[in-house]
Amino acid sequence: MKINCMIVDDEPLAQDVIETYIKDFPLVTLVRKCNNAIEALEVLKQENIQLIFLDIKMPSLSGINMLKSIPSPPCVIFTTAYAQHALEGFELNAVDYLLKPFSFERFVQAVNKACRKIEMETLATSVKQGAEQQDFIVVKADKRLHKINFEDIVYLNSIGDYLKIFLKTGKIIVTNETLKNIEADLPSSLFIRIHKSYIVSVKSIQYIEGNQVVIGEASLPVGLTYKEQLIGRFGGR
Repeated sequence: MKINCMIVDDEPLAQDVIETYIKDFPLVTLVRKCNNAIEALEVLKQENIQLIFLDIKMPSLSGINMLKSIPSPPCVIFTTAYAQHALEGFELNAVDYLLKPFSFERFVQAVNKACRKIEMETLATSVKQGAEQQDFIVVKADKRLHKINFEDIVYLNSIGDYLKIFLKTGKIIVTNETLKNIEADLPSSLFIRIHKSYIVSVKSIQYIEGNQVVIGEASLPVGLTYKEQLIGRFGGR
């Protein structure tokens, strides 16, 4: 995963050193270099910055105060010649603190810490978003809108202009939705197309025999174009 970063430092020489280190570190991409915190705050509004190499002592607005002003700041690695600011930097949840002049090895150590933190935060966000996704579909039938939970669906069967949705309760909901449209709303982790007219719940499949899928008392046909994917899904040969 490539990480977009920004250098914020009022010393051109310090900028050059960090830029040189970044060029030798393949996981990090330098998006912008800023000479002061005010300029950096504007860049943050325009660019997707995941990591800031932030000097502490700068004119007008210090790196510490800049970080305090950002509601949801990206990862920050402080770069400064003043060791006395280290504690305050860590209290602001900075990933690391590089005391100038620092070696490439020390730079790599700090950036690796940032990469791990960003990766974990990205994963946590992904899991949260997945948990927030809806776990049901809504279909119109009998002049009503029916909310149907994924876990209640056994299989779906398209017949002409109609679609039958077979539920665990034994109820069948008939709608004029197309199988193609409904398939787009069903998670592929839970459902699989086995025929041009059938989609089944993976959990509901009892066994596969020849060109048939058995679910309860129903034996459903498996189309030739779908059989390979179905067998592969279950680890068959």
